[in-house]
Amino acid sequence: MGSPKGFIQRERAETIYRPIEERIKDYKEVELTLPEEIITGEASRCMECGTPFCHSLGCPLGNLIPEWNDLVYKNKWYEAYLRLELTNNFPEITGRLCPALCETACTLSINRSPVFTRQIERAIAEKAFKEGWITPHPPIHESGKRIAIVGSGPSGLAAAQQLRRMGHRVVVFEKYPKPGGILRYGIPDFKLEKHILERRIKQLIDEGVEFETDVEAGYDVSARYLRKKFDALLIATGSREPRDLDIPGRNLRGIHFALEFLAANNLKVSGEVPQEEAPYIFSLPSAENKKVLVIGGGDTGSDCVGTSLRQGALHITQVEILPKPQEWNNPYNPQWPNWPKILRTSSSHREAEAVGKLTRLWGVMVKSFESLKTERATSDRVGRANFVRVEWKIDQNGRFYPKEIEGSTFSIEADIVLLAMGFLHVRHTTLLKDLKLNYDARGNIETNAYYMTSTPGVFATGDAKTGASLVVRAINHGRRAAEAINRFLYSQ
Repeated sequence: MGSPKGFIQRERAETIYRPIEERIKDYKEVELTLPEEIITGEASRCMECGTPFCHSLGCPLGNLIPEWNDLVYKNKWYEAYLRLELTNNFPEITGRLCPALCETACTLSINRSPVFTRQIERAIAEKAFKEGWITPHPPIHESGKRIAIVGSGPSGLAAAQQLRRMGHRVVVFEKYPKPGGILRYGIPDFKLEKHILERRIKQLIDEGVEFETDVEAGYDVSARYLRKKFDALLIATGSREPRDLDIPGRNLRGIHFALEFLAANNLKVSGEVPQEEAPYIFSLPSAENKKVLVIGGGDTGSDCVGTSLRQGALHITQVEILPKPQEWNNPYNPQWPNWPKILRTSSSHREAEAVGKLTRLWGVMVKSFESLKTERATSDRVGRANFVRVEWKIDQNGRFYPKEIEGSTFSIEADIVLLAMGFLHVRHTTLLKDLKLNYDARGNIETNAYYMTSTPGVFATGDAKTGASLVVRAINHGRRAAEAINRFLYSQ
């Protein structure tokens, strides 16, 4: 422990954001990496606990957090990077996108501010890139085995890198123009600029990972081909079946799934797909000068708020069926060491609130959509959503359900509606059907403890196996799936 009184003598560092009036005009990252002197001081706050809850309970990857905190405090950045690299393939990504379960589990969170672990992780990764410490690590020996990975999101990329370093030939199939999956096409650039993803993908390519983009497995290449040409197959397609609404007016134009909206905007921002090659993407409406309704109060909904604001929305209303969480302004965790159920306000929320363009509502349920009506005709476009307020009750089986409050109906005008209510399960594509895979009760791909599906030699990882979850969990599952596949290949 470098500084025995560091957590007493120092307060937690503050996040540094770009000015709101500047950042809402572009898609560059809103959060900045803290300077080294601040990071070094922050690392001194780590107590290096005998039982580090951040490592053992908080972090799904099992990052060696107290170890690299101590090394950073002692200005041993290279050694800190080596410890970080042992458990995390993409710390520059988790350092930006992870909700930091480690921080809510930090022992300091019992009664004071936790160590700002996410920013320390990010700073280590950025310094490693700057100093040239992150280099390709191709395998020393080739195994002669071939693995196909379908999907290039965080889980697929982590598995690909691990398997390649084990000496296997790895081919990643991605249906979009470039690899990255949800990291490229679901996460807005103001949270993750794509050059950050590009430099990591370049490392994978330099290590020998092969990417086949614009190829949809099951259509462009068949399940039979993949099974015949590869020694193992890993499904890492994510949980992409969105939760929908079966209510009157759902078929009106202007109602879109959130990820569809976000992916289209990312493609427009990157300019990687010409308009003539993707007419559907460019036909999706912009939020410019429109009233936007976001249904769903999670991270995806928040991303829709930030994106709509940058497109020039007149106003944005975000609604959530669940009750408003507890407002909590104290620095410690009221439910330590677990993830606290408290109200969270993202940078996108703060931006929209600062310019007076956001309304947030909780405990409301949408009942129907109505079209625009004029004196002459009724349009086929959405113009209004009708809601009812709900209170949550417990049924005889102990399950919570929303009960409508009598006389509480109201309406919200909307030119665009974005459905951000989460995801049900992996999409049951032709590929999965042809592979004859079994699904669990929730519709995810069923696997055993070693990531093997019901079809021998076919594995599943990440959200395709677990349902929608966190980037850090996806990376963890990708690493574990790679270990399982490696054992399988050498057992044949």
